[in-house]
Order: sequence, then C-alpha cells, then structure tokens
Amino acid sequence: MTFQTIESAIAAYPICDYAFIQIKDIPFREEVRHICKTECQRYGRSWSCPPAVGTVEECRSRCEEYEGGFLFTTMTEVPDMEDLEGMLATRTEHEKITRQIRELFLKENQEVLVLSTESCAVCEHCTYPDAPCRFPERMFPSLEGFGVLVTGLAEQCGIAFMNGNNLVTWFSLILYRDT
Repeated sequence: MTFQTIESAIAAYPICDYAFIQIKDIPFREEVRHICKTECQRYGRSWSCPPAVGTVEECRSRCEEYEGGFLFTTMTEVPDMEDLEGMLATRTEHEKITRQIRELFLKENQEVLVLSTESCAVCEHCTYPDAPCRFPERMFPSLEGFGVLVTGLAEQCGIAFMNGNNLVTWFSLILYRDT
C-alpha cells in the first residue's frame, strides 16, 4: 500500500482531517473504559462495546497485530449540542464514509480493523449477549470502547476536536496490515 494512493483517493470524500499513525502511539487508558461503564447506556448491551470487545489490554493486543493506522474526522453541524439523540443521528453519514474508506484499504490488499464512533447502530436492537452479531462485517467497535483516549490521539496528530459551537467532530481509526 502506498500512502499516496490513499491520500489521492480520500480527496473525493468530505474528510476534514487525517493522519497516518503508528500503533505504538495509540493511547489506551482504563479510565476511558470507566466512562463507558458509568456514563454510556450501551455498556453491556452491544457487541461493539465493552465488555463484549474484551478488556482494554485485550483490545490493545488486537490493535498491536496491525502495522499502522489511519485516523480521520468528519464534521457535522447540529442545531443543538444538548440534543443527544439529534447529535447521534448525524453520525450515520460518518459511518457511511468510514465504510467507503475501509473499502479503499481493502482494495490495497490490506486487512483492516475499523474502530469508529459511539456504539454500533446497524441494528435497532443488538443481539448481545443472547446471540451472535447479525452483521459482524458491518459492525465497527467503538474507539472509546477499546479504551482509546481519542482526544489524546487527536492532539498527538494535530487534529482538532473542538471545532466550534454546534459542530460535532466524528472520528474513525482504520488499522491495517498487508494480507
């Protein structure tokens, strides 16, 4: 894979910022998982979130199996940042773009692990923990659910995450290795 090939291809997408990263630079923090457990309604209710994704150390180990990463953002304007449901509804477009960017890496003969925004929303009701995921190829685990300190990673890469009033910055991380 060449970085130039990916950079040329992503010009067609509304990506705001991006960086190629080294896996060793990903900040994993148990505290991020604590926030999932204490503040997120999806904790323990989705295959894309803890505890289904494994411990933070298990998630780190899975990530370390890859050669590199591609972190990118999109932004969406929302009328009211306090309207969580309205804000979350805007991530659908980001997830669509994430799928398209994943395809670019797959075309470059890369095996990928995609981590993205919040909890998976492919199904209205997740089968967790009673049955296997219905669409494992469409489900992207949550960056935060993996224990990734997204703001720390963004700062390391020079990627802004506080972009003004009523602007939501969505992040995805595509980990890749040669197949």
